[in-house]
Amino acid sequence: MPPDLASHEQGRMQGFVAALLRHEGALVETINPEGLEVLAPPSVRHTLGIGELARLGFGTTLPPAAHRVGLEGDWLARFAQLLGSQGRFGRRVVSSAARAPGDPERVLGHGLVLDNATFRLLEVAPVWTRYLVLEFRASAVSDDKRDWMVRLGINLATGALPDAVLSAIAPVVDEPPFDSDVHQDADESPTPADVDLPADWDRPKFLSLVARALPSRLHGVVDPFVKGLRRRLDRDRDRLHMYHNDLHREAMCRAAALPGEDPKRRRELQRAEAIAVEYRAKLDDLARQYATRVTVEWVQTLDLATQVHRFTVQIRRRKADRVIRLDWNPLARALEPPACEFTASTHRPRLVCDDALHLVVPAALAPCATCSRTFCRACHPQRCPKCSANQASPAGLGVLSL
Repeated sequence: MPPDLASHEQGRMQGFVAALLRHEGALVETINPEGLEVLAPPSVRHTLGIGELARLGFGTTLPPAAHRVGLEGDWLARFAQLLGSQGRFGRRVVSSAARAPGDPERVLGHGLVLDNATFRLLEVAPVWTRYLVLEFRASAVSDDKRDWMVRLGINLATGALPDAVLSAIAPVVDEPPFDSDVHQDADESPTPADVDLPADWDRPKFLSLVARALPSRLHGVVDPFVKGLRRRLDRDRDRLHMYHNDLHREAMCRAAALPGEDPKRRRELQRAEAIAVEYRAKLDDLARQYATRVTVEWVQTLDLATQVHRFTVQIRRRKADRVIRLDWNPLARALEPPACEFTASTHRPRLVCDDALHLVVPAALAPCATCSRTFCRACHPQRCPKCSANQASPAGLGVLSL
């Protein structure tokens, strides 16, 4: 990690810990270098395992007699225990002047890509919407351990999964602390008390979308770690093979040089067999060592209300048409692309099916592996409508059980 980025992360950690300890009734004072001096009440002492007067250090150089605090170790688990159920849910209102895009047709043409259908912009109107922004903690445990935070946002009005938009407005969403309502550039704009906001989804519908959308985002953060493990596994396998192969070849060469009834020949053959057995056992040990278990835990939900411009768009495929709605976020100055209605992927392009005009990725409108008939997986998620063959999910788009 670059020094500037590491210093920034240490500063954020120190600020978080100081705010949390003050919230829990501790007296906290900043000390150099990059540390805190804490006078802790009994509840904090018991939960964090520190004394009544303690020092915590966050940098490479610690204050005298300080505990080192960082992402490693069990400090995050201690802080989570101290927080308990606090901070699990927050609500924010971001009210900004919802300036319309200068050329809506151009914005739509760039943001919506359909390979087998046409579309037409019907209307653009300023509205309020709600995002549910969910934070998950993913942990991968093998011979090494890694933790990541994965963010998933859902526009409750359109069903879009605006990853890029949420990344662009992250500074607005994350600062100041998100457990309080915030209004920015309020002016004469209406507030959520004056307008209709999208209602909560029913639980099965919500969990179904999360279960389809989360795996691909997990793959994005976990794959580099898994690829590193595979490289190390291949290296260890090659080293193991070279070592045992040399031993096995030497034993077999010695056996081949001896007469058939010579007891030494039998011993060399037995040694070669023992080497092969040991090699297989070592391979099994490597498999257990590098076996990776990934767990996902929901951490936090932010209910974010903000103003957007809603594009009403007519989709046309052959003689059929369908109206969809897409939101343009003025804070990110970006259009939220529609999610694939089968995989919940946000990757472009989209294809439109003939039956219900679902917008799906090409893999979800592919031929059946059994009868070769092309059909829409959003219309028929389980079986091919022609031959009733079971359909597997496209590669890399598994479903998460919640």
